[in-house]
Amino acid sequence: MNRRQFISSAAAAPALAAAQSRRPNFIVIMTDDQGLHDLGCLGATDLKTPHIDALAASGARFTNWYSNAPVCAPSRAALMTGRYPIRAGVPTNGQPLTAQQRTTASLLKPLNYRTGLVGKWHLGDTPDTVPNAHGFDYFYGFHPGCVDFYSHIYYWGDRGNNPQVNFHSLFRNRQEIFEDGEYLTERITTEAASFIGRHHADPFFLTVTYNAPHYPMHAPEKYKRRFPMLRQERQTYAAMLAAVDDGVGQIRAAISQHGLTNDTLIFYVADNGATTENRAGIGQQPATAGDNSPFRGFKFSLFDGGMHVPGIMSWPGVIPGGQVNSELAMTMDILPTITKAAGGTISHTVDGKDILPVAHAGAKSPHDAIFWKNGNQLAVRRGDWKLVLNGITYGRTPEEKKPLTGDDAVFLSNLPADPGETRNLRHANAALVDELSSLIHKWSEDMRP
Repeated sequence: MNRRQFISSAAAAPALAAAQSRRPNFIVIMTDDQGLHDLGCLGATDLKTPHIDALAASGARFTNWYSNAPVCAPSRAALMTGRYPIRAGVPTNGQPLTAQQRTTASLLKPLNYRTGLVGKWHLGDTPDTVPNAHGFDYFYGFHPGCVDFYSHIYYWGDRGNNPQVNFHSLFRNRQEIFEDGEYLTERITTEAASFIGRHHADPFFLTVTYNAPHYPMHAPEKYKRRFPMLRQERQTYAAMLAAVDDGVGQIRAAISQHGLTNDTLIFYVADNGATTENRAGIGQQPATAGDNSPFRGFKFSLFDGGMHVPGIMSWPGVIPGGQVNSELAMTMDILPTITKAAGGTISHTVDGKDILPVAHAGAKSPHDAIFWKNGNQLAVRRGDWKLVLNGITYGRTPEEKKPLTGDDAVFLSNLPADPGETRNLRHANAALVDELSSLIHKWSEDMRP
């Protein structure tokens, strides 16, 4: 810890002690396939997200918050475990989170927290991999990567690996339930507010994983009517986010109703960037609705568009409002931040760091470097520099689904000068490329289970 971090941590202590006259509550809100640009507070002018914007204004909005993966399940494994996805045993979609992995919920249970998860799980559907097997007292939601927003049926199959190509998935705890015709985003919000109402007298930890704006692109007309001037695809996407935004407002209202605003730390993040998948487009054409600008790449890519995501922390009375924070942070930091704020301890290996001093007192990021792996793609960011090996942008043309070749297979960028990763600086910084390449490969070896 350097001098600035020590001073920041010391300065945090009185405010935290005052805030913890009772154990703090924690709420983590995660959206699905959301473009970084697609919030009012992040620069969108054609969308309306007043409740999320107000949440950001009440605390710290991070401009360098990263998901741990550019795809759904690995990023959620990092959220749950505080580990890089490889160490958590979920390097890609389709891998369950095993019973051996410890989650934030399991760490808070011995501290008498009530724990709940509402929404998307995507980390297993067997008795020993569902949320109730990972420390959550209460679960409402679905197990696979996506479902129809009204029928709650999974329609996408796994090309022969899944014996049920189409199947219904909506559960309350371990019991399948049926709520045909009810819009899932609204049901997730209602369940979240209900959980708060039931447990407002207890310290609680609630994870709210909205499946919007992930495909299928479904939204009630009442939300679409808010955006009459938008083209159809963008209108539906905006409507889906508007439903989430209303939900954030209702969740914050439930907190306020029970006088818990100053006792509750709220995180808002996305699992990865916006997608170009045909299944999210119109007529099976590549999707165009989500906006990751100014960054290059989309979901699945290790260029910043794939995993540079919204990151908000709000805790009135502890985290000063109106912040725009440029320090590096990752979704895996949520577990150690919450655990320490709750008064818990971590006795096993995690990769995330406590970032409350960063948000509360302006400490520097605890990360010297952060890493990613997706298939053959590898990437590292250290300070201003980012190196991507075997990068794929996953844009809207067949060529953009292929790895970059030649010089660009090793792509070095200075992100403050070139946030879109458009200029490859590898030849002008050969020694730095060698150094960062060595860091990536050492990290990859260290992460092997």
